[in-house]
Formats: sequence, C-alpha cells, structure tokens
Amino acid sequence: MREIPRPSLAERTTLRLGGTAIAELVLEDAADLAALSGRLRALGGSPLILGAGSNILARDGDLPLVLVRPRFMQGPDIVGEKDGKILVRVGAGVPLPRLLRFCVAQGLSGLEGLVGIPGSVGGAVAMNAGSFGTETCKYIESIQVVNKETVRRITIDALQYGYRALSIPEEKEGFMVVEATFGLTGAARDGISNRMRHNFFEKKSKQPVTAWSAGCVFKNPAPNMPAGKLLELAGYKGKKLGGMAFSTLHANFLINEGRGSADAALTLLHEAREAVRQRFGLALEPEVRIVPCPSR
Repeated sequence: MREIPRPSLAERTTLRLGGTAIAELVLEDAADLAALSGRLRALGGSPLILGAGSNILARDGDLPLVLVRPRFMQGPDIVGEKDGKILVRVGAGVPLPRLLRFCVAQGLSGLEGLVGIPGSVGGAVAMNAGSFGTETCKYIESIQVVNKETVRRITIDALQYGYRALSIPEEKEGFMVVEATFGLTGAARDGISNRMRHNFFEKKSKQPVTAWSAGCVFKNPAPNMPAGKLLELAGYKGKKLGGMAFSTLHANFLINEGRGSADAALTLLHEAREAVRQRFGLALEPEVRIVPCPSR
C-alpha cells in the first residue's frame, strides 16, 4: 500500500476543485485490502473512495478525508461464456476508455453508449454510469467488492441498481468495487466502432467534453424532464459566478473556467436549484457527489 500525505483534491478530480485531504492510500493488491481497515483507523477522518475523480465536487480547505484509490489494473480479459454472452473481467482501476477500446478490438457489443465518459471502471459500476440509453450495471454478471477486510464476489441477482445508483442490500456500511465481470455480445468490430464514433461526436456537439467539469451535476427528475432543459428555462445556461459557469453547450454541465473555487460552485448550484424550484416546483437532486457530505 502506498501512502501519500496531504493529497490535493484539485489535482485528482476532473472539475479541478477541492482542498487537501489527510492522506491518500493507493491499493494495488490483496495484501493492501487486508491492511486497509487498520490504516484507516490510524489516520482518522472519513474514507473517500476515489477513482478517476470524474463525479466529485470537493470542498475547499483542509478536508477530514482519507482518499482510498483502488488501482486494480488487471484486464480487460475474456474469461468465459455464459448464456450466449462473452464474459469480460476487468479491474476497478482500469480507465473506462481502455475497456471500450478492448471491446472494439475483440468485437464485443453492449457498452457503446459509455463512450466519452472519463471515469474508471469501478466508478462507472458504483454509480451505474450511463449515456445514450446504456447503463453500466445492465451488463454486469458479477462484481468483486470489499467491505472492511472481507472480499467477496456478488452476482447480478444480489445487486440493486437504478438511475445513477448501485446498492447491495446486505452491505449496510458501504463497499468498494475491486473488479467487475461484464456479459457482452459478439458483433462486427466495424459496427461497434461506428456506433462509438457516432455517440462520441454526438456528445461532443452537445456537451463540453474537453472542459474541466464533473459531467452532469443534477439528476433528471424524469426521463422526459431533463435537468439541463429546466436549468436553461430558468436562465442558468451560461450563468457564471467566481470562475465557475454552467456550460453554454449544455446547462446541466458545471465547468471550471480555470480560476473557480468550490465555494463558488456550491453557491451557483444552490442558486440554480432555487430558481428551478421557484419556477417549476421541482427539487433537483445532485448527481455530482459533494465531499465532504453536507451536514444533516
């Protein structure tokens, strides 16, 4: 286990915001998992599992957090077949784009809609990342997770997932994804590549994919009621505050223009939520994870 003192959240998140945590623990093998609980107790603070940092809005200042970075980089590997599906096992630390390139090379279809999402496999599984009608968890056969010092494999029928959420009913204290096995369908490589290319350019034309952002910041209240449209109608498309802005391409993308702060981001999100609530009577729920969590 590698330990890094006082890591910067701004350097570890795609929004490029956030203060300094207590420490970062980088996990790379089973021995690290066995030692994790003891090291967390010694360091104090709250653990924050952090993959590619693509769905995180970290607060400013000194943060009472210990970053846990699962750097399990094995795979992707084809490990068998089941019910006509080809099984692909991949470590939680593997970047999602690497998995998608593997799918193209091997002629494996199912995950084309995830193109353009910059996260890790573990993060995509944990939040059931989705785009273009594709949800990550729809293609899971099983996942390997750790809770405290116990590592176990859980099949899809023991998982509960929904819009941007994954839970394991019997894991009441939370869990960390170590690896995932997907069930994918064999298909022509050219077709898979063309669908990914189409999806990527469609996304690029409507979303600020190269900006410092955390993706969509609010969940859609309903499939036919996108948060971006509500924010646009409430006057927040392109709205700026303190170096932060709602994108002019897509109102549900909060971007850091290079000099933003978490305080400015949180203020802008609060103002936008209030504007939507007053105009439409709807309470937008954050999709981005705000850390540390607000006090209840």
